[in-house]
Amino acid sequence: MATLVRWEPFREIATLQNEMSRLMNTVTGLGNGNGATPRTWVPAVDVWETESELVCAFDLPGIPEDRISLEYEDGALTVSAERERTTEVSDEQLYRFERRFGTFSRTIALPQGVDEGQIKADYRDGVLEVRVSKPEQSKPRRIQIGGGERKTIEGTATKA
Repeated sequence: MATLVRWEPFREIATLQNEMSRLMNTVTGLGNGNGATPRTWVPAVDVWETESELVCAFDLPGIPEDRISLEYEDGALTVSAERERTTEVSDEQLYRFERRFGTFSRTIALPQGVDEGQIKADYRDGVLEVRVSKPEQSKPRRIQIGGGERKTIEGTATKA
């Protein structure tokens, strides 16, 4: 028996975006972990939908709420912030340097017709949760074909 699995395009897009970010950090040398060069990072995000909303949850540990910027423009939601390195450690004592710091910007495309006033954000325990109300979907309308009077070639009206 075959099992149907619901396709989740947002998950696949987010995975692709994370992988591309890692690739670009490796190519540009920004992900080498020696602390000598500024590093960019891409926070993890979960995106799901409910009956009435699209929800995005961004992991932003260690970033104060007032350092987070949330913008909506041209159908895209952009979250950006900066996480600073809080502890200075000399190179002689540094064993491992894995915690990312620096600036980031993450953009998520939203459905067409989203009302800017219907976007709500809440930041708690290092997680920014953005809730976007889904736009009203236009309902199909039945159109009657030839529902009125027709003119004949002679110019007299006949009922259809």
